[in-house]
Amino acid sequence: MSVLRSVIVGSGSYLPENCVTNDELAKTVDTSDEWIRQRTGIEQRHFAAEGEYTSDLGYNAARAALEHAGIDAQDVDLIICATATPDNTFPATSVEIQNRLGINHGAAFDMQAVCSGFVFALSTADLYIQCGKAKTALVIGAETFSRILDFEDRTTCVLFGDGAGAVVLQAEEGEGNVSDRGILTSHIRSDGRHKDKLFVDGGPSTTKTTGYLRMEGKEVFKHAVGMITDVITDAFEATGVKADDLDWFVPHQANKRIIDASARKLGIPQEKVVVTVNRHGNTSAASIPLALNEAVLDGRIQKGDLVMFEAMGGGFTWGSVLLRW
Repeated sequence: MSVLRSVIVGSGSYLPENCVTNDELAKTVDTSDEWIRQRTGIEQRHFAAEGEYTSDLGYNAARAALEHAGIDAQDVDLIICATATPDNTFPATSVEIQNRLGINHGAAFDMQAVCSGFVFALSTADLYIQCGKAKTALVIGAETFSRILDFEDRTTCVLFGDGAGAVVLQAEEGEGNVSDRGILTSHIRSDGRHKDKLFVDGGPSTTKTTGYLRMEGKEVFKHAVGMITDVITDAFEATGVKADDLDWFVPHQANKRIIDASARKLGIPQEKVVVTVNRHGNTSAASIPLALNEAVLDGRIQKGDLVMFEAMGGGFTWGSVLLRW
C-alpha cells in the first residue's frame, strides 16, 4: 500500500557565540562546577547576546537546514516554529522567520509545548504532509530561555541555555511499512494536573509580565522517566519495532541522569544515545534538533538508520517520534 511519508531531507542548527561555563556562572550564582555536573551532567551552555532574539536563532538554523537539504526557501509551504520564548506575544516568531527567508506564501505558525515542542511540531507537520496539505515543511525549535531565568535561583538557572535547530521535511511515497524512509509514527500526550511542577510565573493575561521559570526538580524527575518510556513503548507497539532495532536514540537534553535512566529502562545501550546536554544545557524545544544535527554532521546518523526522538516538558507535555533517516 502506497502512503505519503514525511522524510527529513536536511537539518541545521545555531548556537549563540556567548558560551558560559559552570565556573563562569559560579562567579555570579551560588553554585559550583562540581555541584552542577554531579546533578545534571552540564558543563556549559550558550546565552543569546543583547539584541539577539529567538527569531534570529531560528532563522540561522533554518538557513542551515535549507542549505543542507539543497532546497530553495521558495519551495517551503509550511513553517512551524516550536518555542516557549517568542520574540513577541504576537505575531508568531515563525512569521518573522518566514519573512526573513523571503517567503510570502503558505502558512507559518508557532507551537507551544515547551520542551516537547519540537516533537509536537514534527507530529503536526507530518499530518499536514500525510494529508497532502503541504509538500515541504520547515520545522524549527528555537529558544532564548536565558531571558526567563531567575539568576538568584541556582536550582533552575544553571540548567538552561539558548539555541535553535531545524529540519526540512518533504513528502515522499512509501510502501507503508517500517522499511520506509521518513516518520513512521508519532505519539504526543499532555496532563495539566502537573502544571505547578514546571511553569513560568507570568504572562500577558495574569501578571502582564514575562515572569520567571519555576520548577520542582525532584517531582519532574520522578515523572519524567515513566512518561518518556510510555510514549516510546507506544511507538514500538504501533510499528512492531523493538529497542534492539534502533540505531539511534535522540532524547530531549534536559538532564544526563534522566537520559541515562530512560535508556536503561528501555534497554538502549549508551553507545546508541546522542548526548549534547553537557555542552548545550537544556535548550527546551531546540534540544532535539541541536543534538540531531550534530549527529548528522559528524556522520553518526546515516541514511536508512532507525531513529527515536522523545521529549517531556512543562504542562506536562511529552511525546515521541520514530523515523527512518
